[in-house]
Amino acid sequence: MRTSGKNNTETDYLKITKESKTNFLYSFTLLTAEKNEAINTVYAFCRKTDDIVDEDSTTVEDRFNKLYLWREEFEKALKGNTEHALLEQVSRIINKFDIPVEPFYDLIEGMGMDLKKNRYKTFEELYDYCYRAAATVGLMSVEVFGYRNKNTKEFAVNLGIAMQLTNILRDVKKDAERGRIYIPEEDLIRFGYNENDLLDYKYNNSFIELMKFESNRAKEYYKKADALLSKDDKGLMFPARIMEHIYFSILKKIESMNYNVFGKVAKVSRIRKLLITFGVYLKYRLLYDFKDPRSVIYSME
Repeated sequence: MRTSGKNNTETDYLKITKESKTNFLYSFTLLTAEKNEAINTVYAFCRKTDDIVDEDSTTVEDRFNKLYLWREEFEKALKGNTEHALLEQVSRIINKFDIPVEPFYDLIEGMGMDLKKNRYKTFEELYDYCYRAAATVGLMSVEVFGYRNKNTKEFAVNLGIAMQLTNILRDVKKDAERGRIYIPEEDLIRFGYNENDLLDYKYNNSFIELMKFESNRAKEYYKKADALLSKDDKGLMFPARIMEHIYFSILKKIESMNYNVFGKVAKVSRIRKLLITFGVYLKYRLLYDFKDPRSVIYSME
């Protein structure tokens, strides 16, 4: 018997977003109802995919199997043949906003990478992971936000990389506890800091210089993203810009701690996040056009 339904689906995707206590929630709330529903659905899909991989109570083989079945069910949903409420909703949003399906498949592959490897030799390898795990979310999201300039998709990619690198720096200790090291081996070698040092949470000058290097790399991707965002699309991208400011604040927090992420987790207060959210929104509301270029098409449907 089909257990999905409009009310249940809405409850599911909103519940996932709220319970995850994600930073993304701050940027979602100021969207129109239609876009809010869509972006919460996209986030819920990403969250559920990630949760399959991070389910530590099961074996790696079990998680691989679950991820494979999730991918299969997603394919069924795209064909209109699923009983999974969330995936049914995802399929509807994909069709409504004409979102390419490739980023969804790339995200699933990216989450699967966490089951295949827990070390990265080069930044090139890490970039591929960051693209699949985070830039894909940006590529999904910009289709919901709407854009005029094709460079805005590259803005989304670079911002996704920057935010994922920020996550990696914030979560160095948390990831190490799970046996994962995302900082590339070539960078560890460059600064004379090895894997055992990291797993032992050794905080020294080598670690500080290593983290400073990684932080500067993340900043470069924030800069690349900013350079690719045209004035025409700035108003439409206000949710992404809210997220950019929140994550950049996390990066600055890490720096203010002199990179001692072993001592405490770098966090931005709720008040600070709210100030960022409303500050960016009001600025963009005053200075930029919020009109979605697809609105004419929607009004004809």
